[in-house]
Amino acid sequence: MTSISLPARCDRAAAEALWPELVAAMGSGATAIDGSAVAQIGQAMLQLLVSARRSGNGATIIASAALREAAQLTGLEAELFDEGDL
Repeated sequence: MTSISLPARCDRAAAEALWPELVAAMGSGATAIDGSAVAQIGQAMLQLLVSARRSGNGATIIASAALREAAQLTGLEAELFDEGDL
């Protein structure tokens, strides 16, 4: 399983920097995305995470409170997290 850690500030620049690593990881099986350090997250990173969940073998996301709150506010909670994680 490939593991990718998200930075504390997940803005558009962070999403652009993470995209190549995520694409490479998605082609090699299951992917775990560690978002436990996320303090701020923008729409670009949320879109990238949705794409990761829908692509290849999908991705498991470990969320910080800020990431979970942003997902809830945007209506993406069910899209980003497994039912048991909600």
